[in-house]
Amino acid sequence: MTIKLLAIGKTDNAALQALINDYSKRLGFYIKFNLELIPDIKNSKNLSEAQQKQKEGELILAKLKATDVLIVLDEKGKAFDSVDFSNYLQKHMNSGIKQLVFVIGGPYGFSEAVYKKANGKISLSKMTFSHQMIRLFFIEQLYRGFTILRNEPYHHR
Repeated sequence: MTIKLLAIGKTDNAALQALINDYSKRLGFYIKFNLELIPDIKNSKNLSEAQQKQKEGELILAKLKATDVLIVLDEKGKAFDSVDFSNYLQKHMNSGIKQLVFVIGGPYGFSEAVYKKANGKISLSKMTFSHQMIRLFFIEQLYRGFTILRNEPYHHR
């Protein structure tokens, strides 16, 4: 199985990008992982919230294959602790899917079309974080999940 993380826009903070790169590299020891960035919408200031969500949604959906399992990272999604999240990952790996795609939306969230296509919603916190920081937090949780599955000492219970 491959895990892909789709995100809108680039990370312009060098320190955050270095940590994202570090955890992405670590994840490579456990699973094939890809972080794919979708460029920011040009002239988004001239678009309404709904128009921006629609355009971002079209770009997100264009990146998916018919067999992909899509999970949106959304504040209204299911919350997990790290051990439960590792079990969630294991269930997906056991299911035989080829690619599990997680997606971080733009500043206004997701279009209705993305929600309809999604196979699930996960919340990382009830708090709001910048889209750039969520990338790091999510990739770290993926890494933590795989170390839990392997009974490695990274996660202290």
